[in-house]
Amino acid sequence: MEIDEFIKLGYEHIIDINGVDHILFVATLCSLYYVNDWKKVLWLVTAFTLGHCVTLALSSFRLVNISPSLVETLIPITIILTALYNIYVVSLEKKDKISIHWHYLATLFFGLIHGLGFSNFFKELFGADEQIWIQLLGFNIGVEIGQILVVVAITMIGYIISQFGNNSKKIWTIAIAVMAIGKSILILFG
Repeated sequence: MEIDEFIKLGYEHIIDINGVDHILFVATLCSLYYVNDWKKVLWLVTAFTLGHCVTLALSSFRLVNISPSLVETLIPITIILTALYNIYVVSLEKKDKISIHWHYLATLFFGLIHGLGFSNFFKELFGADEQIWIQLLGFNIGVEIGQILVVVAITMIGYIISQFGNNSKKIWTIAIAVMAIGKSILILFG
C-alpha cells in the first residue's frame, strides 16, 4: 500500500460513523471555542493527534500492550470528562481564566488513550511490515485531516448559532456536551 492509501485509511477512521468516539471527542473539544480561537483549537487537535500517534506507534512496535476492554472503557470516559469540563467552563464563564496549557496536556493524554483504541486493528492489519513508519505517518496525516474537517464543521455551526443571541454559543457548547455524555454512557454500558 502507498502512503496515500494510509492517509485515506486515517481519514476514514475519523469520519467513520461506527467509530463515533473520535468525532464525539473532537466535536466536544472544539465546541467550547469561537472561530477566532482557531489557533488554540488547531493546537488542541494536534496535541490529540500527537498522543494518538505515540500510542499507536508504541503499540504497533509491541512496546505497549494494554487490555482492549480497559481502553474501550477509558475512551468514553475521556469524552465525558471533556464534556464536563466544557459545561464547567461555560457555566462559570471562566474560559479565559483556565490555563490552556492544562487543556493541551489533558488532550494529549486523552489522545494517548484513543490511540490505543485503534492499535489492535492497526497491528492486525499491518503486522510487522518494514514500512510501518510510512504507514503510521500516512495514517496519522489522515487522522489530522479528518479531525480538522470535524473542527471546521463544528466551529462553523457554532459560529452560525452564536449569531442568534448572547447565550446561544453557551447553549450550543452545553448541547454538544450533553449529547456527548449521553452517547458515551451508551458506549460504556451498551
